[in-house]
Formats: sequence, structure tokens, C-alpha cells
Amino acid sequence: MSEGTMQRRAQREQPERAKRLTRVLVCAAAVPVMLVAAGCSSDSGSGDGGGGKAASASASASPSPTVQAAAYRTLPEACGVLTKKTLKELAPKAKSGKEGSSDDVASRASCSWSSLDNNGVKGSQFRWLNVSLLRFESDTTRGPGDKLAEEYYDKQVREVRATPGAKSLSAQALTGTGDEATAVRYDLKKKEGTFKQQTVVARVENVVVTLDYNGAGLAGDKTPDADALMADAKKAAKEAVLSVTRANGPGAASGSPSAPASGRPSAPASGAPSASASGKS
Repeated sequence: MSEGTMQRRAQREQPERAKRLTRVLVCAAAVPVMLVAAGCSSDSGSGDGGGGKAASASASASPSPTVQAAAYRTLPEACGVLTKKTLKELAPKAKSGKEGSSDDVASRASCSWSSLDNNGVKGSQFRWLNVSLLRFESDTTRGPGDKLAEEYYDKQVREVRATPGAKSLSAQALTGTGDEATAVRYDLKKKEGTFKQQTVVARVENVVVTLDYNGAGLAGDKTPDADALMADAKKAAKEAVLSVTRANGPGAASGSPSAPASGRPSAPASGAPSASASGKS
């Protein structure tokens, strides 16, 4: 091949090499741009996803519901709520109190005393005394303990006033006995004689106290004075309420901090002891 021919071939190939080199450089320059774009796109997607999850978690993590804690957290021993002097006056022949059954004495308790003063052919004087204590715990669903106790107090008073067979029934609101109290009196005739029934229902904070006291003259003895029985019942109810307050220490009802509720009432009203006197004798 002549020198002129080789020179002309080299001249033709030189532009071809230049074009290929240019294409290589352009592609090389385009690669980092694509990588950066891909990286930004990936970061942007990740950031949006993380932020969405965080916002969702924050929205779902709402604070636990709270309710005002109940003021009173326990009950006194039911058979010890009345002084010996009061028991001697109301049930003089009672040897000791009979404690009612309960699976949680800090929430539900009761005690009864039965007294029979037998005078032989002159007849007998009968007295029956019962104290029931029911404490309500605050609950996030049902509400504060004192409100639950208030509802049960109203229900209890209605039930006493609706006692089957009650005669000459009367009711009066009392002061100085807890936060609220009602005294109900009526006559109840039974085969043994006429019983004079006195019932005092009182509420102090989240505790309801129900005191039942009845008397009768049996075997021909005279019927006891209803006014005297009611005066004794009021006195005993006030003592029982004071015992509840003392059992919880000074300042227990001065204001409890807001706290998470236990999730259940300490004693549902549906299972509380009834104040009905229909079964008493």
C-alpha cells in the first residue's frame, strides 16, 4: 500500500475515533447523574414512609383514660362499727355480732345482732340490728367511685320505700350523717306480731352504709315505741359512718389525685345486700 493511500485511510478513521470517544465520555458523564437521581428518589420514598409510620404511631398512642381515684379504699370491720354502749342499748341481749359472708371485706361487709329479752308469761321484747357496708371503686367505664355510690344510694332508698307489705311508711332526709342520708320507717305485720322497722341509708364519699333496726313485742308484750327505735337507729348510723371515715385515716376524703382506674368496681350494685325488710324477723 502506497504512502498516500495509508495517509488518506488514517484521515478517514480519525473522525470515527473522535465520534466514538465523544459517545463514551457522554455516557460516562450520564452515569453519576442517574445514580444521584436514583439515590434521591430512594431517600425521598424512605423519608415519606418513615414519616407516615411515625405520625400513625403517634396518633394511635393516645393516653390511657383516667378517672378521679376513690376517696376511701377500705372498710372497717363490720362487727366493730358500733360501740359497746350503743350495742347494749339497741340489742341488750345480743351476745355477739354475726358477720355476713364476703369474698372481699374491704369492699363489702355486714354484721347483725339478734336480741330476745324473754319475760316468760309477760311476753318478750325482740330486737334485730344489721349494718351493711358497700364500697365502690372508680372505674374508667362507669365513672368515679362516689358517683357510683350515689347511684346505689338512690336505688337503695327506693327499694326500702317499696318494701312489700309496709304500712304507715314515712321517710325523711337526715343531716350530719355522711354526705347524704335518708331514714325510712314503717310497720310490718308478721305472724309473730307487728314489727317496727327503721332503716337508715347513708352515703359517705364512695361508701354506702345501710342500717336496719326493728323491734317487736312478742307473746303479748307491748309494741316498742317507733320514735325511740328511730332515734337509736339514727345514732347507730352516724357511728357507722364515722367508723368508715376513721378506717381510711385523716384526710382520706380531702381530695384524691387523678389516677388510672382499676378497671372494675370493687362491688357492683347488682350484687349488693338488699335493705328490704321483707325477710326479717
